Amino acid sequence: MPTFFDAHLDLAMMAERGRDMHAPLATCRGTLQPAAVTLPSLREGRVTHCLATVFTEARVEGGDQDEDRDWHPYTYPQGDADAAYRCGMRQIKLYHAWHDAGVLELMPRRGEASSARERRPFNDDAPPPDPLRVGILIECADPIPSPDDVPEWAAMGVVAVGMAWWHEGRYAGGNGSANVGLTDLGRALIPALDDANIVHDASHLSQRALDELLEATDATIIASHSNCRALLPGDKHRHLTDDAIQEIARRGGVIGINLVKNFLSPELAAGGPPSKNTTKGEATIEQVCDHVEHVCALVGDRNHVGLGSDMDGGITADDLPVGIRTPSDLGKISEALAARGWTDADRDAFAHANWARFWRGASAPARSPVR
Repeated sequence: MPTFFDAHLDLAMMAERGRDMHAPLATCRGTLQPAAVTLPSLREGRVTHCLATVFTEARVEGGDQDEDRDWHPYTYPQGDADAAYRCGMRQIKLYHAWHDAGVLELMPRRGEASSARERRPFNDDAPPPDPLRVGILIECADPIPSPDDVPEWAAMGVVAVGMAWWHEGRYAGGNGSANVGLTDLGRALIPALDDANIVHDASHLSQRALDELLEATDATIIASHSNCRALLPGDKHRHLTDDAIQEIARRGGVIGINLVKNFLSPELAAGGPPSKNTTKGEATIEQVCDHVEHVCALVGDRNHVGLGSDMDGGITADDLPVGIRTPSDLGKISEALAARGWTDADRDAFAHANWARFWRGASAPARSPVR
C-alpha cells in the first residue's frame, strides 16, 4: 500500500468539535459520527504528510446558515478581526502542543530547508509510526489581522493560505459570495504572502477572487481540495474551471482531489458547504478517478494532481464515496487507477510524490503523454 500526502485535513477543527483526535475511530466521541479521521487512523492508513488547517467560520447575521445552528469555538462575528484572530491562534497553538508532545512534526515552507521544528529532512519519506508531518494551512485568512502580521503566522508554521472560505471575508469573496472579488486588504495581503514564501490556496475563492488573484501575482498556486467543475453540472464556484486547472498546473501547482461525495457525483453536486448540503445518495471511487483523470487530460501529464481528501471537513464517514470510510481505504483509489492503466510510478505520484515534490520546491519531471 502506498504512503499518502493528504493536502487537506481539518484536524484542529475536529478537536474543537469534541473529537478525541488521539483515540481510535470507534471510541473517539464528539460530533459528526461515524468519524473518518483521527491521528491513529492516519497512521494506520499510511498518511505520512498532510496540510492541516486552521479552519474558522464567520457568523453571518441574517445569512443563509441554519437558524438553529450550534456555533462552535472556531466561529466569530463576520468582520471581527480580533475574534477571528483568537479563533485561529487557538488552533495553531493546538498544533504546536501536538508537536511538543511528539505527535507531529511541522513542515518548513515550500523549498526551504528543514527548520528546528522538524527533526528529519522533508524529503526523507517517513513510514508509520513516525510522527505525522504537517504543514499548516489557513483556510480563511480572516484570523490574520492585517498583511503586516503575516510574518507572525509564518514563524508559527503556516505554509499556505486561502483568503476566504464560503462567506465573504475581510480579504476576498468565498465561493458562496459569487460576485465578490478581492478587497483592498486582500490585494495588500498577496505580496505579503509572496514575500513570506507562503503559498496561495485557490480552493474556496469565488471565481472573481481567483481571477483577480491570478492577475495580481505570478506566484505558484495550489488548490488543496477542489474538483473539476466540468464534471459537476450546476456547480458555479466551489470547484475549478478547466482554465483554472490549466493555469495552476502551468505555474507548477498541484490540485488536491476532494473526497466529499457531493463534490464527486453530478447527481449530488450542490452549491453550498458540505456540512449544510449533505445529500442522500452515493458517490463512487470511479468518480474520484474521473476527476483525477480530467485534471491529467487537461494538463497533459500526471504531475499536477494529488489527494486533498477533506474527509473530516464537517462531514462523517457516510459522506465519502462507497468503499472509503477511513484513511486505510485510500489505497482503493490507487487500485482503481491501476485498473485504468496507471503505472506504479504514476500512482505513487498521485498518492504522495507530486505533493512531496511541490513542497520541496522541485520542478515537475519532464512531461510524458497521458495514455
